[in-house]
Amino acid sequence: MSDPRTILSVTALNAEVNQLLSQGFPALWVEGEISNLSRPRSGHLYFSLKDANAQLRCAMFRNRALSCQLTLENGMKVLARGQVGLYEPRGDYQFIISRLEDAGEGQLQRQFEALKQRLSAAGLFAAEHKQTLPAMPRHIGVITSPSGAAIRDILNVLHRRCPQIPITVYPVAVQGAQAQGEIVQALHQANQDQRALPCDVLILARGGGSLEDLWPFNEEAVAHAIHASALPVIAGVGHEVDVTIADFVADQRAPTPSAAAELVSPDMQTLSQQLDRLQMQLVARQARYLQQQQQTLHTLSQRLQAQQPTRKLEQNAQRLDELELRLQRALQQKVVQQQQRQQHLQARLQQRSPHGAILLQQQHIQQIRQQLAQLITQQLEEQQNTLQLAAAKLDAYSPLATLSRGYSLARDQRKRLIRSVKQVKPGQSIVTQLADGELDCVVERVQTGSLF
Repeated sequence: MSDPRTILSVTALNAEVNQLLSQGFPALWVEGEISNLSRPRSGHLYFSLKDANAQLRCAMFRNRALSCQLTLENGMKVLARGQVGLYEPRGDYQFIISRLEDAGEGQLQRQFEALKQRLSAAGLFAAEHKQTLPAMPRHIGVITSPSGAAIRDILNVLHRRCPQIPITVYPVAVQGAQAQGEIVQALHQANQDQRALPCDVLILARGGGSLEDLWPFNEEAVAHAIHASALPVIAGVGHEVDVTIADFVADQRAPTPSAAAELVSPDMQTLSQQLDRLQMQLVARQARYLQQQQQTLHTLSQRLQAQQPTRKLEQNAQRLDELELRLQRALQQKVVQQQQRQQHLQARLQQRSPHGAILLQQQHIQQIRQQLAQLITQQLEEQQNTLQLAAAKLDAYSPLATLSRGYSLARDQRKRLIRSVKQVKPGQSIVTQLADGELDCVVERVQTGSLF
């Protein structure tokens, strides 16, 4: 029966343990006091982190140690970020450190994380708010300290890569109490700048430093000012390992100020080389195109000669002459036919000429006019006779005719006709109208009854 036991070597066991430790513990922060600090010539750092009750062996390798901004000493309290591991040759449990901070920066780090979470929840880090950097900026604005190393690095890069692009520096403090307000004001000023050629991209930068030194770029007011900027902002704050709130809010992050200048500026030397290459390609393509067109022209010319266009033109000219003669004959024949038709129509028109009928109608109209004139004269005579008879009757009945026979009309002073003796009284004045005038009379006596 075989032995069911699994036997491991010490090396294999340490490797398994190391793998379990690496996978079982994510990167984490540990706070403690440095002791047993060792700096071998390799550049690595070895020390222990301890508190009142325990200690932890630590290793910080050269590539990480070079970026550490702290001057390490025994007894110094630090915050260390790293991963748990095992030094397999000795089986020593240890902490592999990737970053060190002064323990006094721990509170700032917690504030940083809290602000980061709050601004992320508010959407200031969202990708949809990120603006695209211009491929060929016309004017670059730089917000940084006018006396720091960052501005020198940025200007050197910009002058080397694109010396023709104008640069405006908005000087601000990059650390200290006044830095926050100056950075916010500079962002606002750059967006409101009304010069003839305003900036179309901004670089917000400073050199490396401790978390406390970089804190103005972790202020909430600065984050909101970057987010509100209508101009795209590229953040180049600190070194590659330094991360600030401004990096998350900015439209693009650069690991260093120099890298920010390179990201925002086109390399004129590279563009010139690309232009030369494109020009060579264009010349080559033009040459190929001209060669193709010349070949096509040569082929068409040969085809044209093979088809003898001159002979075809002569044949077409002869054909045109024949068609012209046929057209002339056809036109002459058509003219003769039209003339004959016109003569025929004229003969028919003369046969059916309305001239005789018009003469007969004119004579008939003349007779009717004469008859109408006779009837009108006869009618006028009859009307005149009728009028004379009516006038005679009217004259016979006229009051004036009656008066001329000796009668008269009597009226009172109000011109009313007196028809009865009852209408007057003795002494009353009346007017008597005769055929040839009127008489003013006074009634002396009123007598009733007939006098004849």
